[in-house]
Amino acid sequence: MSVQGYLAEHASAAQLTLELAQKEAEHLRYSYSTLFAHDLNLVWVENLTSNPALAEKVEAFVSRFGRLQDHLGEKLIPRYAQLVGEQYKTQIDVLSFAERAGILNSADDFLAARKLRNALVHEYMQDSQSFFDSLMLAHTAAQMLFNVIDKIEAEFQRLGVRPPTTCA
Repeated sequence: MSVQGYLAEHASAAQLTLELAQKEAEHLRYSYSTLFAHDLNLVWVENLTSNPALAEKVEAFVSRFGRLQDHLGEKLIPRYAQLVGEQYKTQIDVLSFAERAGILNSADDFLAARKLRNALVHEYMQDSQSFFDSLMLAHTAAQMLFNVIDKIEAEFQRLGVRPPTTCA
């Protein structure tokens, strides 16, 4: 599905939302690169309770992952849909649109990332194996989030959406 034009009245809000997503992604990329530079395994996860510095890295990654995932699903993708003249009431409809438009490879994978974020928050101190498994899935899911931003940015460029003008 290729979108041909855009609605100028939605351009400023969509562009600002993209810029915020890019900033959030930059922070997540930092946490991602510092966390996954470690040799993560089950023993590493079990030792988090006795290593506050590493636990803080994990918590920063989980927080930033969740924040970016929320921003994309609740703000950026819906505003991109509005920009190109699509209006949806439910998140699944917005995600289905994004999949058809080539912004998401899979709406189901995006929804799974939301559940994954919840697992990362709740299983952190309770089930080391489940937390480790969720962390490894988040490694892949973070790449999906980065790809969504890259694809929307490419669409903005293709459509000729201009950055918002700021007043001095």
